[in-house]
Amino acid sequence: MSTTPTAPRPSLGRALRPRAKVLPEDARRHNRSLVLQTLYAGEQQSRADLARSTGLTRVTVSDLVAGLLGEGLVVETGPSSDARPGKPATMLVFDDAARQVVGLDLSGATSFRGALLDLRGRVLERREVPLDGATGHDALALVLDLAGQLAALAGRPLLGVGIGSPGVVDLSGVVRSAPNLGWRDLDLRGEVSSALGGVPTRVANDANAAALAEHSFGAGEGDLMVVRIGHGVGAGLLVGGTPLFGSHFAAGEIGHVVVGTDGGRLCACGKHGCLETWLSTPNLHAQMDQDGSGDPGAVLREAGRRLGVALAPIVGALDLAEIVLSGPPDLLEGDLAGAAIQTLHERTMPDFHGHLTVRMSGLGDDIVVQGAAVMVLSGQLGVS
Repeated sequence: MSTTPTAPRPSLGRALRPRAKVLPEDARRHNRSLVLQTLYAGEQQSRADLARSTGLTRVTVSDLVAGLLGEGLVVETGPSSDARPGKPATMLVFDDAARQVVGLDLSGATSFRGALLDLRGRVLERREVPLDGATGHDALALVLDLAGQLAALAGRPLLGVGIGSPGVVDLSGVVRSAPNLGWRDLDLRGEVSSALGGVPTRVANDANAAALAEHSFGAGEGDLMVVRIGHGVGAGLLVGGTPLFGSHFAAGEIGHVVVGTDGGRLCACGKHGCLETWLSTPNLHAQMDQDGSGDPGAVLREAGRRLGVALAPIVGALDLAEIVLSGPPDLLEGDLAGAAIQTLHERTMPDFHGHLTVRMSGLGDDIVVQGAAVMVLSGQLGVS
């Protein structure tokens, strides 16, 4: 038996948002993010307001604000309208248009989608390239082309590029495995950054990106699980406001969990009966085309039941109150979601999980590109 120690891998990523002051060696960077997050999350504030909100000294706040004004990330809007004695304070706001972000969604079954976004996740431009069954280097070439198209459209300095990719993605942006795209150990972050002249680039699993979008721009509150259904099936988890990656960066890889003991169709990963063979968009369409029962909802109900089987242990282990579905509404709403809820209720403790809800995300098709933008905002500015 080998006794060679292995480096620990974090199960949790760092918190998306700064919450308190830290030690001196990291203080300036952290406190800069703290000031930015306070302005990003709230209304306009004065320097004195920021000092009270963050717990930082007025001198520290004034120094940080001077730097942020110089970078154009914060702007002065004029004197306060507060009728207090003395000179009115100058108010400050976060400038949503100061930088732009490229977000890419590689989870589609037939195309790669991307968008140019502002710092609030609002889409400014969209582009799409057909996949046409491309895998390996051909699929990578499509990613580089799409990223280049969107970067060329930027009218403000580019803060970075965020990418939501199917498969297992480590914290350095390497796609460890994406069977549907024929990728293994692909340094997607490095490839894209290099092609764009060194632009900061962040890569995560598409379902993890979707969870970030739901947390920052959607209705997600508290512990959150987003199940992303497209070319494949995956889940993104936020626990205590922090992304959950797992010891091998594969937390949420429910698409390649075998559901049931009755066999099933061959999956791209080589096993039979994986959840993805029941639930991915291409497989759902194929099964509905082939179904001869005369009940078009039968396929969807069975897929929902299989989803409930896969999710029940996760709900029981993490005590989740809400699961968010992201994907084609015509497939996921109704019969499929209803069967998933019923199965979850049957397979978990009613006293604790009886109020579990399963709902569709309100972010629609933009959820992954917006989540990609959150990765860049969090990574580059410390805000979300």
